[in-house]
Amino acid sequence: MNSYLIMFTLLSLLLLALSLNPSLASSRNYTDDTNASIVPRYSRYVKDACNVTRYKQLCLRTLWPFTIVAKNNSSKWARAGVAVTITDTKRILRLLLKTRNSSAVGKRERIALSDCRELYVDSLGNLYQSLSVLRKLDADQFQQQMSDLATWLSAALTDEDTCLDGFEETMSKSSTVRMIKRKATRCMHLCSNALALTNKLAYDGL
Repeated sequence: MNSYLIMFTLLSLLLLALSLNPSLASSRNYTDDTNASIVPRYSRYVKDACNVTRYKQLCLRTLWPFTIVAKNNSSKWARAGVAVTITDTKRILRLLLKTRNSSAVGKRERIALSDCRELYVDSLGNLYQSLSVLRKLDADQFQQQMSDLATWLSAALTDEDTCLDGFEETMSKSSTVRMIKRKATRCMHLCSNALALTNKLAYDGL
């Protein structure tokens, strides 16, 4: 009898929580619907968008949530590409900040990590500038905007590539450094994809 009352109470509390916060109830349904019907229905859009990128599988994995909104809109795909790169860049920057006083890395590794922090701060600035322009594209200024985007995204990509180059001479066996290198490589690939999507936008026009 006691176990029945406990189960009934827990079920009542769960139903109350779902009724107060519809997002809790809808998130499962959205995921199920997405996997069951929405993604196959719209998958050609993300496949078409990612077809111009160098790292297609990464593009598909990271950009499919934008499929329903972006469809075949090149500017929205470019914006999505930059947005996911910003998210990844911020994540790596947080990791790099945590390594400032780490005793788990040697002197050379600390220098490389310090350089990476500066490079990723610069990269993040260029990415934010790019996203700002993509949010307010204008037909009269389109060519200049595309030129600026190519400059900023290329600079962000160079920063991230330079960060990785800094580890080439360290020969580090540190798990921290290996993790940073792995995540920085992924971030650089995302940035490359974002640049490719922006180049497609420049070709397609508004």
